[in-house]
Amino acid sequence: MDLHLSGKSALITGASKGIGFGIAQALAAEGCNLHLVARNGGELEKAQAALRAAHPGVAVDIYSMDMSRADAAQTLLERCRHVDILINNAGGIPNGAIDAVDDATWRRAWDIKVFGYINMTRAFLSEMRERRAGVIINIVGAAAERVKVGYVAGSTGNAALMAFSRAVGSDSLDYGVRVLAINPGLIKTERLQMRFEQMAKTELGDSTRWREIMARVPQVGEPSDIGDMAAFLASDRARFITGVAITVDGGAVARTPL
Repeated sequence: MDLHLSGKSALITGASKGIGFGIAQALAAEGCNLHLVARNGGELEKAQAALRAAHPGVAVDIYSMDMSRADAAQTLLERCRHVDILINNAGGIPNGAIDAVDDATWRRAWDIKVFGYINMTRAFLSEMRERRAGVIINIVGAAAERVKVGYVAGSTGNAALMAFSRAVGSDSLDYGVRVLAINPGLIKTERLQMRFEQMAKTELGDSTRWREIMARVPQVGEPSDIGDMAAFLASDRARFITGVAITVDGGAVARTPL
């Protein structure tokens, strides 16, 4: 299926690895030019080199930036004003129950992800409305639907972003713009491995036995699973899809806990 993305441009935050890089790979394979954002400049350069090598005809620009900064969205708007697609993906909210996540940690995590997504959407939505064209996809998380007491800051933040995406996307098509969310389940990333390593250290006394912990999980996806969904949703093939959150988790949210 030709997604007709060749020659279009996409801005992806949190793009140097994991889900963000998986989305970058999927869009580049469709001929989409890329603007990649992440905090770690070295990791960004590696991602840029890999994408350029795999897709010589695709332009890949990089921006090392902390998305928790209040001026980050305006800075990126000035540099990438006319992008066709915005993928908000930066930020990970730490695990922990309400008495385990202190105020500073909670606020820092929300500044990067929750308010980072809101600020970026606000900035680029205005410009896209003027052009009457554009797609904004917020990569949120399945904890928005299956809340967990041990992930209270993440569950709450993700639920807020899911509601935000639905609300903003509910009438955005009136202006030629689509806004929606993807809720990934467990995806094989460095962050997930670190989580399993912590669990293995706690439960088994050995962090190197993390694969034993992962083996207990019924379904773990690949970054490409999210990348392929993002590419489809960013394309005109999904022109009537807006104001929704699509869960990609191998059925985990729908599965009844034992």
